[in-house]
Amino acid sequence: MALPRQITLFLVIGAAQLALDTAVYIGLTAAGLPVVWGNLAGRVAGACLGFWLNGRYTFADPQGKSRVQRRNMVRFVIAWLLMTAFTGLLLDWVADTFSLQGSWLAKPLVELATAGISFVVWRQWVYR
Repeated sequence: MALPRQITLFLVIGAAQLALDTAVYIGLTAAGLPVVWGNLAGRVAGACLGFWLNGRYTFADPQGKSRVQRRNMVRFVIAWLLMTAFTGLLLDWVADTFSLQGSWLAKPLVELATAGISFVVWRQWVYR
């Protein structure tokens, strides 16, 4: 699949993931869940959606066959855990330094900032 099409699909799917992730994060932290756990829950929700959609459509093999397989899932989980730890620590710092509401504003920005890294890792390692 051509790189521009992959990037476009990744961004569209990523927007859906970001909306779900951010909504879960804000809802749970507003209800009193600590920032790190709220971020984890939001990212799990987004990851479930994104792993399947990206494996099925964005990074399907040249014949259009899905790459949603055990080997891809293991790689995805490893990369996802590292990215989640990074974003969780960053959002926790924002909440401690500024405010919980500041972390709500920062959440989409943090996720957007890591999207480029995610695309490269997913394309070159996870879905290979």
